[in-house]
Amino acid sequence: MDAIPTHGAALRKRLQMADIARLAGVSKATVSRALNRSTLVSEDTRTRILALASSLNYTINIGAQNLRLKQNRTVGVVVPYDAGVRQELSDPFFLSLLGSLADALNARGFDLLLSRVDAEQLDAAATPFDTGRVAGIILIGQWRRHEQLNALAARQVPMVVWGAQAPQQRYVSVGGDNASGGMLATGHLLAAGRRRIAFIGDTTQAEVAQRYRGYCQALAAQGLAPDPQLCVPASFLAQDGAHAVHQLARRGVVYDGLFACSDLLAMTAINTLRALGREVPRDVTVVGYDDIALASYFHPPLCTIRQPVRAAGEALVASLMALIEGRPAESLQLPAELVLR
Repeated sequence: MDAIPTHGAALRKRLQMADIARLAGVSKATVSRALNRSTLVSEDTRTRILALASSLNYTINIGAQNLRLKQNRTVGVVVPYDAGVRQELSDPFFLSLLGSLADALNARGFDLLLSRVDAEQLDAAATPFDTGRVAGIILIGQWRRHEQLNALAARQVPMVVWGAQAPQQRYVSVGGDNASGGMLATGHLLAAGRRRIAFIGDTTQAEVAQRYRGYCQALAAQGLAPDPQLCVPASFLAQDGAHAVHQLARRGVVYDGLFACSDLLAMTAINTLRALGREVPRDVTVVGYDDIALASYFHPPLCTIRQPVRAAGEALVASLMALIEGRPAESLQLPAELVLR
């Protein structure tokens, strides 16, 4: 069984079950039974040992134990819910990524356990692993909880995150090249002769912030500076695309291009532009992000940045398998691709 310290200079050395036994004045076998809630240990002794283990931040890695015994063939896929971000589980990009993960896990003989947790309590993402229900965790999105993810990694929870690479990152992540994607989207609009390009997205999100950086870099390459009046914060909810277009109208700004940080935002933005009497792409050229299936059927068919969903699912699962098996895994950044329609 594995003991995992989470913080404190005195706990930097890996605790062993023998340490708990020595401090509790019992045998290692008794500690093992108590930590596994065995009825062979009296209630008083079990309570005392559990309290001592908790005070020392000692965690029994049931998931790893079960895997060694070939008993656990399930991976937890966790999608946090953040009231501020408001990205719904029914989002087409989420669904396509879940499908890719399910295929990659099935090919390895693993099942998928899907759960939703409050992003404010991201530690709960590790509960299925701590209780032995899953062998490891794939977390969809960082949700502005970088430090909490680092804390989970410090506990040595086998976990891979779909998201952007961040400074001082201790966890393994797989994500698209968002800065390159932002440059490709904006570069396409500039090549079409657009010079007043609006940006729609929530730059407090790491991935969107990188897309915005690419947007700024593409503008700078043409000697242009981003205009704050053309940048509108928007969550991933589809209706925020409409709200953003109305916000631009209220500001009275002139724009002939629009880069939306998801295809759903782009589609609702296009519908709202039409309702306001502006033709797409004649008056405003629009580029989305993700390349969801609906993008090719929309009218007009949507130019967008393709997220490599199939490769993403395979990479996330391969990285997690390495961690579960005790092998190192490196964070990966997958290439972005401009899809012209």
